[in-house]
Amino acid sequence: MLSLLRVRNLAVIESLELEPGPGLNVVTGETGAGKSILIAALELVLGGRGRGGLVRAGADRAEVEALFDLSGRPELARRLREVEPELDVGDELVVRRVLLPGGRTRATVNGRLASAAQLAALARGLVDISSQHEHHTLTDPASHLGYLDAWAGLVPAREAVGRAWQAAADAEAALQQALAAHRTRDERMDLLRFQLSEVQALKPQPGEIDALEAEVTRLSHAERLLRAAAGAEAAICGDDGALTDRLCGIIRTVTDAGRHDPALAALADRLDGLCAALEDAGRELGSYAQDLVADPARLAEARDRLHRLRRLTRRHGDDLDALLRWRAAAEAELADLEGGEGRVDALARARDAARSEALALARGLSSRRRAAAEGLGSAITRELAELGMAAARLFVQVSPLEGGGGLQAEGQRLGPSGVDRVEFVIAANPGEEPRPLARVASGGELSRALLALKRCLAGLGPVGLYVFDEVDTGVGGAVAEVIGRKLAEVARGQQVLCITHSPQVAVYGDRHFFVHKVIEGGRTFSRVSPLDAAGVEAEVARMLGGIEVGEASRAAARDLRAAASAARAA
Repeated sequence: MLSLLRVRNLAVIESLELEPGPGLNVVTGETGAGKSILIAALELVLGGRGRGGLVRAGADRAEVEALFDLSGRPELARRLREVEPELDVGDELVVRRVLLPGGRTRATVNGRLASAAQLAALARGLVDISSQHEHHTLTDPASHLGYLDAWAGLVPAREAVGRAWQAAADAEAALQQALAAHRTRDERMDLLRFQLSEVQALKPQPGEIDALEAEVTRLSHAERLLRAAAGAEAAICGDDGALTDRLCGIIRTVTDAGRHDPALAALADRLDGLCAALEDAGRELGSYAQDLVADPARLAEARDRLHRLRRLTRRHGDDLDALLRWRAAAEAELADLEGGEGRVDALARARDAARSEALALARGLSSRRRAAAEGLGSAITRELAELGMAAARLFVQVSPLEGGGGLQAEGQRLGPSGVDRVEFVIAANPGEEPRPLARVASGGELSRALLALKRCLAGLGPVGLYVFDEVDTGVGGAVAEVIGRKLAEVARGQQVLCITHSPQVAVYGDRHFFVHKVIEGGRTFSRVSPLDAAGVEAEVARMLGGIEVGEASRAAARDLRAAASAARAA
C-alpha cells in the first residue's frame, strides 16, 4: 500500500504530499490543475524514463519520494527480496528518485542506490497504473497466465508442474554433462592414467617431503657433523683429561669438604647431577657419530626423489597434501569414466522419466486452463457490458508455447509453468478481430477493459496499488455510476487511486483529494488538499454544476452521495 507520495519541483508542483489510505482514494480538480503530474510522479518512482522538461522552471532538480507499507503484503516483501537479495526489506519500502534538468536521474531504494532497470524490477507489483498513456501488468501477456491460474484455482497445480519441470531440467543438465564428458572420455582417461602413473610410481606418503628435506641436509653435511659429534664425545669422556674425569675430581674434593658444611655438600650433589648428564650426552654423541655414515649414493637418491615429488606438487597442487587429494580425486574420476557407458544410459533413462512426468502434469494443467479460459473471458465480458461496452468481447487465448530453448518433450516446448501461453485479447466492437489489450486504440476503452479485468481478478494479483487515470473518459452518467461502484468493489480488498472528472465516480471514494492551482508572486502552483465531508459535497456540487455552485447542485450532490452510500452498503 502507498502510504505517502512526496513531490518537489515537478512541473507545476513546487511541494506536495499525498497520503492515500486503504480503499478507494479519488482525486478531482479542474483540467490543468496538475492531476496528471501525480501519475508522472508515480511513473518516476516505478522506474519510468525521466524527462528534463518535468523539472520545475528555476529549480535545479525534481524529487519524488514514495513510502510503501508492506506489512499486510508478505508476498510483496518476499518477491522484492527475490529480486534484490541484498535489499533490506522490512514492513516499509522507501523509493526516492531525483530528476535533473538534463534528464539524468538518480534512484535509491531503502537508502541503497539503484539503476532505473533495478528500480523498475523492484517496483513491478507495487503499483499498477491504468491510464490513457501508461498501461502496466495486465497489458503484458507475461502476467496473463498467472491471472488465469489464480482465477481458476490452478496455482498449486502450476507449482507442481514447476517442481517437475525443475527435476526434468536438472536431469537433462546431468545427462548433457555426462555426454560432454563422454565425448572426450578416451582422451581424458589416457591423460588421467598417465598422470596417475607418475604419482603412483613414486607412492608419496604424507609428510615425506619434510623428511626428505631434513635427510638431504643431514647427508650433505655428513663429514662435518661426524667430526663435530666425534670430537665432542672424545672431549667429554674419551680422552685423557676428559671433562667427565676432571669434573669427577672436582666432585670428590667438594664432597670431602662438604663433611664440614652442609651447604657445600648440597653443591656437591648438584655437581654430581651435572656429571651424570654430561656422561649421557657423551654417550649419545658417540652413538650419533657411529650411526652417521657419509653415503653419496643415498644422498643422490634422496635428492632425486625430492626433486620428483616437488615437480609433481607444482603440477597438481601447492603442497604434498594437495597432491594426495588430487590423486584421490583423479582415481575417482577415472573409475567414473571407466563406467561411463552405464552411467550415460542410466542418466538418459532418468531424464526421459522426469520429462515424461513433467509433460503429463503440464498437459493435465493445460486442459484445466482451456476449460477455465472460457469462463474467465465470459466473466470479464459481462463486466465490460456493465461498464458501457456491451458490444465488447474479451477472450482468454490458451496456445502452445513457441520458440526454441528450454525443454522439448514430444514436440512440445515445456516451461516451468507448463506448455501454455496465455493472452487476453479483446474485440471492442462487432466485426472486429480480437486484438491484444496493449493495441486497443481508445484509452478510455482500454481503461475500462482493465477495470473489468481487475474487477474479476481483484485480490488475485500481487499489485499493492491500482491507479486509474480518467477511467470514466467518454462515458455518460449511468455508466460512470457503474464505474464508480466497480471501483469501490475492487477497492474493498485493494488500495485504489482514481483520478476522475465524474461526480458519479467521485462519490464512491473512501477519501477525496482536491487538486487546484494557486498563483503566488506571479507563479502558478498546484496544491492537493484532502477534503472533509463538507468539502466533498462542495466539490461534487462543483463537478455537477460548474463554477457557480447553487443550492440545486448541492442538493444533487447530497443525493448522489447518499445513493453511493446505499449502493456500497447493499
